[in-house]
Amino acid sequence: MPKPIVAIVGRPNVGKSTLFNRIVRHRVAIVEDQPGITRDRLYFDAEWNGKEFTLIDTGGIEFDENDQITAQVRKQAEIAIAEADVILFVVDARAGLHPTDADVAEVLRKTEKPVLLVANKVEHFDTLKIPYYDFYELGLGDPIPVSAAEGMNTGDMLDQLVELLPDAGEEQYDDDTIKVAVIGRPNVGKSTLVNAIFGDERVIVSDVPGTTRDAIDTPIERGGKNYVLIDTAGMRRRKKIEEPAERYSVIRSLRAVDRSDVVLMIIDASQGVTEQDKRIVGYAEEKGRAIVLVVNKWDLIEKDDKTMLRFNEHIREALGFVRYAPIVYISALTKKRVPRVLELVDYVAEQHNLRIATSNVNQLVREAMQQNPPPSDKGRRLKILYAMQGGVAPPTFILFVNDPELMHFSYMRYLENFFRSSYGFEGTPIRFYLRKREKE
Repeated sequence: MPKPIVAIVGRPNVGKSTLFNRIVRHRVAIVEDQPGITRDRLYFDAEWNGKEFTLIDTGGIEFDENDQITAQVRKQAEIAIAEADVILFVVDARAGLHPTDADVAEVLRKTEKPVLLVANKVEHFDTLKIPYYDFYELGLGDPIPVSAAEGMNTGDMLDQLVELLPDAGEEQYDDDTIKVAVIGRPNVGKSTLVNAIFGDERVIVSDVPGTTRDAIDTPIERGGKNYVLIDTAGMRRRKKIEEPAERYSVIRSLRAVDRSDVVLMIIDASQGVTEQDKRIVGYAEEKGRAIVLVVNKWDLIEKDDKTMLRFNEHIREALGFVRYAPIVYISALTKKRVPRVLELVDYVAEQHNLRIATSNVNQLVREAMQQNPPPSDKGRRLKILYAMQGGVAPPTFILFVNDPELMHFSYMRYLENFFRSSYGFEGTPIRFYLRKREKE
C-alpha cells in the first residue's frame, strides 16, 4: 500500500525546511535564514514509532508583487492539502501571529484534513513564558511548541502526527492481480499506450504535457490473467515544474510505483534517454519493482538495419544500472507491437517472484567461488559459508560470511551476474544481504 503523505505548509522563513530535515533525519532541504530558499517540492520517506509516511516540504508561499497575497496563499495551501493525508502547519512563535498565517488557516479550517499547528522557534518551554497564545486565534486547536533547529519537543509532535495517519487499508485487488504502473516524462504516450492495450479510450489523451493529473487505475483481463494498469501523471525535472498542480502530481506517480508490481518505463524514441528518465527508472529500481523499458513512437524514427541496435546500445549505456530490464519498441498510436507489452509484463512478473531451492542456491555460490575465488584483504579472504533465498519481489538472497567487511562491491556484482546467467531474473532487481557467521 502507498505510504500516507504529510505536507508541511506555512509562510516563508518559519522553519519548514529545518523541521523537514529534523523529521527525515537527513539534511535534504536547503536551510538558510532568508525567505524563499526552498523553491521546489522536496519529498522524503520518514518513519516514527513503526509508522512510515512520505513527507513533503512544500517550499512555502512564493509571493509575486503583482498578485494579491491572499490569492497566493490560497492557491498554495489548496494544492498542499489536496495531496496530503495530514498537514503540518508551521508558524513562527518568535515572530508571533502574522496576517499570512491567518489566511492559510482560513483555507485549512474549511478542509476535512487533519491539521497540526506547529509553533516553531520556541526558545523557552516553561509554561509561564509560552510566547504563542495568539495562535489560538487561528482556530486550529492547541499549538504544539517545538524547536526544529534544536530538536526540542519534535518527538511529542511526531507522536501526535502518527496518531492522525490513516491506517493501511486492504488492497482492493486479488493477490494474483498484476499491478502495472505506467511511468515516464510528460507527453511520451503513457495514456495512449493504456488505451491501445484496452482497444478504446479509457483515459484522456492529449498532446499537452501533464494532461493526466491523477494516477488512474484501470483493471483489465487478458488470457485468464488479471491486471491493473496505473496511468500516472508525467514526471518532469523540478525546475521545469511551474504549475503547482503538476508539481504535486509527481507524488501521485511515486505512490503508484510504490504499490505496483511491474513498472512500464516509457521512453520517447524521438528524444532518447534523458536525465529525468534515469531518475524515474532509478526510483523504480530502488523500490525493487520489476521493470520493462518501452520505447514508444518508434514509427517516427527513420530506420536502417542497425537503428535498433544503436538504440539498444544507447539505452544500455544510459541506464546501465538496469541492464536486466527487457526493451520493447512500439508505436502506441498505431498499436504496433503493443501486444508484446503485456507478454513482457507476464514474463518479468514471473522472474520477479522466482524462488530457488536452498540447495541450488548454495550449489550456485560454490560454483561462482570456484570460477572466481572471493577477494582477500591483508591476508584475510572472504568466505561465503552458507546462502539462502530470503524472499521474492524482488528476489532476495542472504549470504552468511566470515566477515562482511571483506565483501567488495565488484564481487557482489559478479555474484549477481552469475546468478542471472544461471537463472535469468530478467526484468527484476536482485538483492543480496550479508550476515556474519563465526563458524563454518
